[in-house]
Amino acid sequence: MCENQEGTHFHSHFPSFEECVAFHGHACPGLATGYRVATAAMKRLGVARPNDEELVCVAETDACGVDAIQVVTGCTAGKGNLIIHDYGKHVFSFFSRNTNRAIRVRVCEVKRGERSEMDALRKKVFSGTASHEEEGAFRSLMQEATAHLLSVPEDALLQIAEISSPPPVKARIFATITCACCGEPVADAKTRVVDGSRVCIPCAESRAQGGERRSP
Repeated sequence: MCENQEGTHFHSHFPSFEECVAFHGHACPGLATGYRVATAAMKRLGVARPNDEELVCVAETDACGVDAIQVVTGCTAGKGNLIIHDYGKHVFSFFSRNTNRAIRVRVCEVKRGERSEMDALRKKVFSGTASHEEEGAFRSLMQEATAHLLSVPEDALLQIAEISSPPPVKARIFATITCACCGEPVADAKTRVVDGSRVCIPCAESRAQGGERRSP
């Protein structure tokens, strides 16, 4: 269990950061940021992890932190209460249908002296040009940054504001039809009409690009 700056367990009534790591596959600053966003949002709204769509999250990024939000808040793509608009911004809006409250959480930039060094090493690591020592240094800096993000005071990391926007519409269950081109089942709302027939999006795009029409 992670600890906050006061030395106590960090939101122990929520899933732990270690559970998020197990889901995501590794610990990193992005996941830590998402964890702080998720726990802060749940605490501010005073809600529990929902079984269905009682809580909705609209994320303005598709980065690592979204995985922590799924684990902590129960907002998932499969249930339809996690909506991603990838604007490349670490901003998340949460809507509680039960309490009719909504908040917008913006991640503030946390200044750290070693950030430029970590960014330079990241380019080498991900391009495959880093030495063994440089890769080790990068991993060490990543661990330090992750620990820092988990312990920094909330008001130094997050800007949280109440908003009046209504929640997104609830997820719909669509009827299934057969694509006239490939013969595969497809949700009726995700089809296009091509030459008078209902076809799936890949088949419609293939036709638009002059590709061969697939037959069932």
